[in-house]
Amino acid sequence: MKEVGKKRRRGPLVREAQIAGWLFVSPMVLGFTLLLLFPMAQALYMSLMDWPLLGEHHFIGLNNYWNIATDYLFWKVFGNTIYFTVGLVPFNIVLALLLALLLSKSFKGIGLFRTAIFVPVMTSLIVWSIVWKYMFATDSGLINQVLLLLDIKGPAWLYDEKLAMPSVIVTSVLKNVGLNMVLFIAAIQQVPRSLYEAAMLDGAGKAKSFFNVTLPMITPTVFLTVVMTIIGSLKVFGQIYVMTQGGPSGSTKVLVYYIWEKAFKLFQMGYASALAFILFFVVLVLTLLQWQLRKRWVFNESDT
Repeated sequence: MKEVGKKRRRGPLVREAQIAGWLFVSPMVLGFTLLLLFPMAQALYMSLMDWPLLGEHHFIGLNNYWNIATDYLFWKVFGNTIYFTVGLVPFNIVLALLLALLLSKSFKGIGLFRTAIFVPVMTSLIVWSIVWKYMFATDSGLINQVLLLLDIKGPAWLYDEKLAMPSVIVTSVLKNVGLNMVLFIAAIQQVPRSLYEAAMLDGAGKAKSFFNVTLPMITPTVFLTVVMTIIGSLKVFGQIYVMTQGGPSGSTKVLVYYIWEKAFKLFQMGYASALAFILFFVVLVLTLLQWQLRKRWVFNESDT
């Protein structure tokens, strides 16, 4: 009887706590529903339609997806996106790790160096891209002017099919490497000093200490930065729009730029929605694949 009485007294308190909990999370749930789930459902519906921006639209099923699969330009754009990702991710991660190793130690002026590398992360992407577009200019750009002082005739960086994408990759790496650097610095500083002391007693030098102590201990952070950098590289748009607009000859046209072009230049909203869902599934599959593979190389990951 006493237990029944306790349950009855607890009932209103539990309900009040549940109501209070739902009230606290309701703004996030409402925002998630209205700003993410509903637009995704609408985009999925549009991807099954022939949906011009102006005029009538009608249901065509999976025709948009079939047209994409047989579209030569889509596969070229998809290849450009993979090229950008493969070029950017290793460059970004390795450079960020090297900078973190250099700047994780205390020395005079370290704050200035860290700030200088991190400032581009906070800089507007459009402003950053415009500045680098002028730096890569063929005749009056700063880079070619410096090369001219060395009696080297600089190329047309953004108008050469072989150089345009690498130029954009370098610009993107320098823009965002500071974020990964900060994450790596935080991870390196959390590695216990006792592990380095034990490695020194075993006769390990700096290189062996890095590969046998530092790198294994920061693999969770490496995993995080790799996932974030891959997702960000697959969604690249601003740099392409400002610096090359997909040129020359479509050599820098990536998937998000192609989606924008189909939606807001050609007004093929259904086709663009189908492209967006293909990008979503590519990102989802790559993320899930990395999540499964993490158990093989991320330190302290369980096999369960």
